[in-house]
Amino acid sequence: MMKSVVVFLLVFFSATSVYAGGVAYIDLQKALNLSEAGVTAKQDISDQVKAYEAVVKEKQDALLAMKQDIEKQAVLLSDDAKAQKSREYQQKVKELERFTKDIQEELQQKDADFTKQILSEIFEVIDRIGKEGGYDVILEKTESSLLYASDQADLTQQVIDAYNAKSE
Repeated sequence: MMKSVVVFLLVFFSATSVYAGGVAYIDLQKALNLSEAGVTAKQDISDQVKAYEAVVKEKQDALLAMKQDIEKQAVLLSDDAKAQKSREYQQKVKELERFTKDIQEELQQKDADFTKQILSEIFEVIDRIGKEGGYDVILEKTESSLLYASDQADLTQQVIDAYNAKSE
């Protein structure tokens, strides 16, 4: 009986250790952020944000000047003229709000498009590495799903390097 238990344990642990060698993980967020394409995409979006911020600032300054003009002329204007100027000002405020919202949506869409494209390419690299490396399973590292894994099972840098080499 003792002999069969020992044999079972030896077989179980040797099979488990063989399988564990075929498991790895990747930090997709890190791969996305540190890949050359990811860095470039973030920089492109950041540049667009700065350009749009300048346009928004210019429009805000124009609105402020318009408001100050209305306040200065308030004494001289008739009630109808004041109401007209107030409507024009409110219209410009709404246009700025709409413009700002459109910019945010555009930038979010560009970010989503960049992310989708880069992740698609990264998944191809992961698939190739998985097949070439003989991995049975490659997991995504997230705070809630991967409780422990040795650094030896981390393929993130290998994926980043392979992806960057593929992109050149």
